[in-house]
Amino acid sequence: MTVRILLADDQPLVRSGLRVLMADHPDLEVLGEAANGAEAVQLVGDVSPDVVVMDIRMPGMDGIEATRLITAGTTTARVLILTTFDEDDHVYGALRAGASGFVVKDMALDDILAAVRVVAAGEALIAPSVTRRLIADFIGRPAAAPERPPRAVDGITEREREVLTLVGRGRSNTEIAEDLFITVATAKSHVSRLLTKLGARDRVQLVINAYEMGLVMLPR
Repeated sequence: MTVRILLADDQPLVRSGLRVLMADHPDLEVLGEAANGAEAVQLVGDVSPDVVVMDIRMPGMDGIEATRLITAGTTTARVLILTTFDEDDHVYGALRAGASGFVVKDMALDDILAAVRVVAAGEALIAPSVTRRLIADFIGRPAAAPERPPRAVDGITEREREVLTLVGRGRSNTEIAEDLFITVATAKSHVSRLLTKLGARDRVQLVINAYEMGLVMLPR
């Protein structure tokens, strides 16, 4: 299946570079380009992409506000944030706005293209380095109530518990496959089953589950 893409970035060189690179992949098709958030919102209605690859800092309407408007509408388009800036405020803002992924421009091209495909498939993805910092910050906040003991969860297999532990450490599906000597497809299947069994919306919630279950030690 071809993934239909809209590129939203205020730098023409970034947009043209991504377009040229994606043209080498038959399963990726760039439908259009936007130089700011308002153009991105308009084009989503015009061309109906599967994924909007969205920068954050753009003139006029920024990427976070554009993401909020896109995800609040009737479109099925999903938003992947691709930015140079990975400050915590941007991560939280993008996730609250409804972004399905958050990656940074200094990642390897193959990882960025993989993120586009993951988001198009209906999953969520956050760059591992960002995930680790996000969860460390979440866990490190003062608790509103006394800390609870690790939460027990029935119904997951030992292998799924191993996978959840690795997800909690910020490992990607490829890294999980390498660690457990399984295929990437098998790792992906385990993650999908964990999302269903634990009622988690996305990978970030799986990481939080891993901490709550005591599978990953709290940062000190």
